[in-house]
Amino acid sequence: MTIYRGVRRVATASGEGFVDWDAVAEAAMAATPPGHLDLDEAAREGYASDVRDARERVREVTTHEFVVPDTIEIQDRHHWIEANVDTFQRVLSPLEDLADESLVPGLARKTNTGSMTVMLSFLGRNVLGQYDPLLLADTPQESHGLYFVHPNIVAVADSLDVERPRFRRWIAFHEVTHAAEFGAAPWLADHLAERMERGIDAVAEGGIDRSAFAEVQTAMTAVEGYAELLMDEAFEEPATDLREKLEARRQETGPVGRLLRRLLGIGLKREQYERGRQFFETVAEERGLAAAGAVWRSPDHLPSDAELSDPALWLRRVDP
Repeated sequence: MTIYRGVRRVATASGEGFVDWDAVAEAAMAATPPGHLDLDEAAREGYASDVRDARERVREVTTHEFVVPDTIEIQDRHHWIEANVDTFQRVLSPLEDLADESLVPGLARKTNTGSMTVMLSFLGRNVLGQYDPLLLADTPQESHGLYFVHPNIVAVADSLDVERPRFRRWIAFHEVTHAAEFGAAPWLADHLAERMERGIDAVAEGGIDRSAFAEVQTAMTAVEGYAELLMDEAFEEPATDLREKLEARRQETGPVGRLLRRLLGIGLKREQYERGRQFFETVAEERGLAAAGAVWRSPDHLPSDAELSDPALWLRRVDP
């Protein structure tokens, strides 16, 4: 019945924008079971202690100064969808005028609303943790948030047959490494946001700024690759089994899931992890972990696409 209501809500999408965002939120939540937040005190404290320990360990293995957000929010899937509808709406706002140019604006609005609903519903069932500022420029790091989607963490841990506390801790370490990156590079959020906005503005004007999206892609490859390197250095024990099991689970996804992952670029994100990880592992082996962290000194120190494939080029140019 809830799915029916979701489909009906998309079908009755209204308003003047190219997406009815109220309908997106309502329909995505109707199509997505919220999951349970049945945490006892030990589990709730576990999230907090995992984040504290991750902060200390990451600080020990790097020279970066960074702040872990005071806001550590344990969410269900509906909370995550509600929090991210606003972000999607803000990022895509330059496209609003496109609705007026469509020959059938009402049909285009319903199609766009349905597409965003499917995207947010799928992500809401799959996101494990999130460090907030990736596309939230102009906000001090202290105001950023750290979110964990508890029902997804529990479901994935059980499906992988791994201990829930260990898996939860591994996810916490991953998100804290992102806090360390943005702390080391206070310019990074603006760097990403400006290029994303430039690319979306070009689409709104009927063109494509491939260089803007390519720069975002390259920067995010560095972000994800460095996070992988830091996790290996900071986590108390080898976690190869967790990565292998998580990757095997992704491969077992059905055809619809594989299609959605492809459309959302999730498979591409896995390639980002691996490519970025190989770049930073090479740099760290050649010059040490501190040299790898030199990427965050300024935008000019970010590796180019060619340098990601050949770290020696970056080492010669930057000489960290």
